[in-house]
Amino acid sequence: MSISLSAKKPTLLVCMGVSGCGKSTVAKALAEHYDFKYYDADDFHSERNKAHMAAGKPLTDAMRLPWVHTMREYFQLQAQRGNSCTLAFSGLRAAHRKVLRDTDMQTVYVFLQGSKDVIAKRMSARTEHFMPLSLLDSQFASLEDPRKEEDVLTIDIDQTLSGIIKDISGKIIFSH
Repeated sequence: MSISLSAKKPTLLVCMGVSGCGKSTVAKALAEHYDFKYYDADDFHSERNKAHMAAGKPLTDAMRLPWVHTMREYFQLQAQRGNSCTLAFSGLRAAHRKVLRDTDMQTVYVFLQGSKDVIAKRMSARTEHFMPLSLLDSQFASLEDPRKEEDVLTIDIDQTLSGIIKDISGKIIFSH
């Protein structure tokens, strides 16, 4: 499957999946590849949400919704400015993905899919991240499968970063 986009319209490429799947790394690499601005959804969290997760507690949907609306408002502004962006965002809930589609940007979700074992190994290797390995199961439990949504590309993360970027860029076609 490939997705065709206009090179003349602002674009939002959302790298999504559970914690530890490589969202930030891939979103940064895509921003560099396409010369887009990079953002991390974690930077839009309230201090309360960050402290809650750091304490080993998963966020509730009531805690996530204001966070998602804050991002939508920000990306609506980016669209008005003509900026294309990448975003590292868990996107676990279909309702939250829907909110971000309402930004006046062409939006593509890049679902970074991997096994629990692969992701746990990656999370164990991380330092200085507020999301503890103990919340991985809750991340998988919260994930509402995005693979049947029209604007979602599913990418296997069990490959090199360059392989992932090549896979994604081969499936997103910008026309002039």
